[in-house]
Amino acid sequence: MDLVPIGDAARLLGMNASALRYYEERGLVTPATRSGGRRMYGRQELRRLAFLRTMHQLGISLDTAGAVLDAPGEEWRKAAAEQIDVLEQLIDRAKSAQWVLRHAIECPTEHPARECEVWIGLVDQLVEGYTFAQLAAEHLAE
Repeated sequence: MDLVPIGDAARLLGMNASALRYYEERGLVTPATRSGGRRMYGRQELRRLAFLRTMHQLGISLDTAGAVLDAPGEEWRKAAAEQIDVLEQLIDRAKSAQWVLRHAIECPTEHPARECEVWIGLVDQLVEGYTFAQLAAEHLAE
């Protein structure tokens, strides 16, 4: 593949040129060369950009994506493991949110937040000092 200017690279990847410049500022990608002051990207740089775009779309931090691309094995594996921990916490919160909303939809009361005995009981437990994470873990295990 021939070198492509920043605008064409951005269009190929479905990105804004400003994102490519930002990735360059962060040290995550370097244009293959410059021609007439314009950044030019080759296949290798486009691969890096596609990888970074995908990681961003998946909600993976740029620090982790950059580590996976360039850090020594032990370092990028540690960064990836830490990101997995963050994702597991996010999944747990999402499951809790699903449980809350499903219960609300299925509850026969008009306003579950004010009238549902289950919700009122949960809120009372929150007032007594339980955390939502504790309550969610208990109810999700059921």
